[in-house]
Amino acid sequence: MKIVGKIFAWLFVCLGVILAVGISFTIGWRPIIGPRSRAVTSRKFEATPKRMARGEYLVQHAAMCVACHADHDFSKHDAPLIPNTLLAGIHFDEKGLPGDVYSSNITPDPETGAGSWTDDQLARAIREGIGHDGRALFPMMPYEHFRSMSDEDLASVVVYLRSFPAIRHAQPQTKIAFPVNYLIRSVPEPIEAPVPEPDRSTPEKRGKYLVNLATCSDCHTPNDDRGEALAGLDFAGGNVFEGPWGYVAAANITQDASGISYYDEKQFIQVMRTGYVGARALSPIMPWFLFRGMTDADLADIFAYIKTLKPARHHVDNSLPPTYCKICREKHGGGDQN
Repeated sequence: MKIVGKIFAWLFVCLGVILAVGISFTIGWRPIIGPRSRAVTSRKFEATPKRMARGEYLVQHAAMCVACHADHDFSKHDAPLIPNTLLAGIHFDEKGLPGDVYSSNITPDPETGAGSWTDDQLARAIREGIGHDGRALFPMMPYEHFRSMSDEDLASVVVYLRSFPAIRHAQPQTKIAFPVNYLIRSVPEPIEAPVPEPDRSTPEKRGKYLVNLATCSDCHTPNDDRGEALAGLDFAGGNVFEGPWGYVAAANITQDASGISYYDEKQFIQVMRTGYVGARALSPIMPWFLFRGMTDADLADIFAYIKTLKPARHHVDNSLPPTYCKICREKHGGGDQN
């Protein structure tokens, strides 16, 4: 019996080692032990007119906070804001999400919003993906992109959010289905060093910074079943979004003939201002109605960067019935032409 007991003990140890090694080389330990995070500090961002103006520009336009933290009427072309919802949080009605997803009320209401959060709690949530309560935020909140937001732009965003009128609007907490609720714990990363201002020496470099803040790649780069970007299809479109706006696939915005190679800077700015490509209306899931508030100079810089993207052949046409696409493995208009 002692020999049998020893055998079982060794089997148990071996299985434990195999399991530990398997976890280490696959999902890692973060889903089990929790996300990486740093302790919040007492830092407070000084409110200045310059920061207030820059923060408004980022929140309302360039960084698109209003797209996810305010309710819009997607039955209309310009998706007008629903009154009394600005920055008060929404429930996402998009099909295919792995759970019930809500954005937070980030107005300064002390009971239902961010009024009781410190400046650094807000900063940590925006760039590092850790909520004020220590949980890992679902990365639909684009903190992976905002990691490169400069310290000064971050300060401007927080200052502007602090100045906004408080709205009493309680939001349920997001509930993500298993196993995604554990896997997202691997995404947050603490920022413990200064993030400098971006290189603004050329239009392309300025545009790259803005494209990242606007999270353009999240919509315009198709993903595989694990949510990873498909190799060679950066900004080539095909991601499908189904919700109150209808069934829409993101466009190919590379310089391939199947993309927007026919655009020039003037047309690009006109599309962002009007939401029309000629007579064809853009779907309101494309937040042109926020981008239209950006300066001509910033839109020109964005277009300059887009022109540097590697051309990718991928035909996407929302005017056609959805068909299977062997390139991105989605069903979208023009899919059978790939």
